[in-house]
Amino acid sequence: MNKREEAEAEPIEGSQEIGDKQGINEPIEILPEEEDESPVKGNGRRKKIIFGGATALLIAIIAGGAYWLYSRQFESTDDAFIDGDIVQISPRVSAYVTKIHVVNNQLVHKGDLLLELNTSDLEVKLERAKADLETARSHRGQAVANADLTKKVAGAAQTQARSNVETTKSNVDQTRYSADAKQAQITQARAAARTAAASLQQTQAQQPQAESNLKLAQTEYDRRKTLFDKGDISHQALDQALNNLQTAQAQLNGAQKQVLAAESRVGEANAAVAAAEQNYRQSVAQVATTQSQVGESQARLEDANAAPERVEVSQSEISTADAGILAAEAAVHQAELELSYTKIYSPEDGYVTKKSVEIGQLVQVGAPLMAISHSDDVWVVANFKETQLENMQIGQAVDIEVDAFPSETFHGKVESFQAGTGSRFSLLPAENATGNYVKVVQRLPVKIVFEESPETIKRLVPGMSVEPSVKVR
Repeated sequence: MNKREEAEAEPIEGSQEIGDKQGINEPIEILPEEEDESPVKGNGRRKKIIFGGATALLIAIIAGGAYWLYSRQFESTDDAFIDGDIVQISPRVSAYVTKIHVVNNQLVHKGDLLLELNTSDLEVKLERAKADLETARSHRGQAVANADLTKKVAGAAQTQARSNVETTKSNVDQTRYSADAKQAQITQARAAARTAAASLQQTQAQQPQAESNLKLAQTEYDRRKTLFDKGDISHQALDQALNNLQTAQAQLNGAQKQVLAAESRVGEANAAVAAAEQNYRQSVAQVATTQSQVGESQARLEDANAAPERVEVSQSEISTADAGILAAEAAVHQAELELSYTKIYSPEDGYVTKKSVEIGQLVQVGAPLMAISHSDDVWVVANFKETQLENMQIGQAVDIEVDAFPSETFHGKVESFQAGTGSRFSLLPAENATGNYVKVVQRLPVKIVFEESPETIKRLVPGMSVEPSVKVR
């Protein structure tokens, strides 16, 4: 018997009492209870769950399809960084640092003075180069004077020789030997005169060098005197500089005396030449009618005809002196350039970074002192996998998320692709022809430039991590 039958069979408790109170003896008919509907309700809940799950699955499929359709339009990578031009600042001369005008992270502009180097040694080098230039110019003046003198002497000698040949043609036999002797005396006297003149030129050439040495010794003494007054050097160093100064003065005095002596010898030689020429003229007068003087006159004429070669030699000496002047001027210009290199200026606008120099430090040529990072010229280098490059082209738009500024999105475009993968340009590129080969997806650096205003990207610095998304479809 089920529960319903038991309910129908058992009288309801209190039903007799109700009937008695109402005066009714007949039993009251009790309606049957409704059937239990819990299985139906369970089936409804299951249907709702299935329907909800199907709906959620359909929504997920639609959302996934939409995301797939959307995401296939973009290629992104987290292997990307901000890059920019960084200029290394290095000295072009070796010297001690005297002043530094900047600090790390300071904004500088093109042409701003960054630091200064000591100029003492370079100033001395410049003075020495200028002294050498004056010496070279003096040598050129001497060469020009010699060339002019050679031209004049050669012209006069040719004229005189032609006249003597015409005069002595009829006096050959009578005074030939006398004329030869007089000619030898003249030649000897002229040789002595030329020797004396050359000695004079040599001693005169030594005098500017002695003056330059005296000037240099005076400069060194004055410099050491200043250092001695400050207590930076010993009295012995000052005495050494004074001794050098006195030695240079003595050398200059000696050179001047040598010049005077050489001038005296030149005068004596010229007097001897004049006397020999006088004797020769007397001999010529005596052999005016002799044929012996014809040969002498012809010899002198031939000697005079060699004047163009002597003139050419003297002109070559001028060319040599000109070359010496050019070399000395180049040395002066080089010394001036090196002196200008003691002040180092900023080549571009940017921020000072990695400053590693201090006052008093001896810097060498090419040693890195600091770097200038450009403040408004940065870009993104994104290392995309080679499997992501099929639809990527120059000029495509790029959304750029910077880790340092997660709430902002920057915009740019693809500018160029590197002509080679990153591994190919590494220090030790892979050698796939050796050993076992394992294929690895390579990455190609892609340059992305910003399309933002300079003020917007001013906060971005090289090295920041970014995640670019390139719209390829």
